[in-house]
Amino acid sequence: MNRAEFLLAAAAAPLALRNAPSSLALVTADTESRLAVIDLDRDVVRSHVATRPGPRSIERVGETAVVAHTVLGAVTLVDTRTLEIRHVLDGFGEPRYTAGTPDGRHAFITDSGHVDVVTVDVLRGAIVARLKLWQWPRHLSLSPDGRMLWIGLGTASQELAVVDVSDPLHPRLRGRVRPAFPAHDVGIAPRGKRAWVTAGASSEIAVHDVRTGRVLHTLPADPGPQHVTFLAGRAFVTSGDAGTLRVYDESTLKLLRTSEIPAGSYNVQFAGNRVLTPSLNAGTLCVVDRSGLVKRKLRVAASSHDACLARS
Repeated sequence: MNRAEFLLAAAAAPLALRNAPSSLALVTADTESRLAVIDLDRDVVRSHVATRPGPRSIERVGETAVVAHTVLGAVTLVDTRTLEIRHVLDGFGEPRYTAGTPDGRHAFITDSGHVDVVTVDVLRGAIVARLKLWQWPRHLSLSPDGRMLWIGLGTASQELAVVDVSDPLHPRLRGRVRPAFPAHDVGIAPRGKRAWVTAGASSEIAVHDVRTGRVLHTLPADPGPQHVTFLAGRAFVTSGDAGTLRVYDESTLKLLRTSEIPAGSYNVQFAGNRVLTPSLNAGTLCVVDRSGLVKRKLRVAASSHDACLARS
């Protein structure tokens, strides 16, 4: 796609929002240089937003969708109200994943190429801070009060970094947590007291005390790497290699359901009263209800790495 085609397609995106439904999701079409706009009420691909090549991860921060292009070293900021691209930021090495402040102003983006975590002001479209770490940061989770990040360092991490971001412009390293096994993903539960840490290769999950970092419980799981999100008092854990989604009671840790999903469904994200998990292998998006039942499986692209809610 040349620059003229890119700008034409991006400019056309707001027109697709006429008579738009109440619920929209954005899904990365990794090999097609675009985002798929999914109508979650009608279960169809409504339109597309053209991007630079290789959109990998996507996260909603306030009214901005933050899209990381890991290979290019760039980040695209999309207005979720209009689907217009507001900014494209260069200056990254390998941007990976994003967490956003509760006020929707700042995004924290892991950059494994530069081995740091980057603060972006999504309203200004500017990098405003960096904190150097000691290994390759990847998955991360922000506490519900917006004050503390837990960051995994690599795909199978021996340590997690704990970073104080109470002042987003001056992030500070607060400590390190040693997981029970080489870790992959981390999710701080909505009450803010527990962090669920998934494995890079083994079939287990650990639940940590957020305040002390201590391991409280370990749970059996399907093969790693797993990913985790939370909705309605439940933890949803995917195993992309096994093609499964496990649902646990967040408080009792009881396994409530195991659902079959397409192989390659690694990332998982809550979206309003739903859970979304796209597939790298199949290019599908599974829409899951709060009980863990797969309600819809939509074909959205050749390969889909990540998804987020654009409008509820």
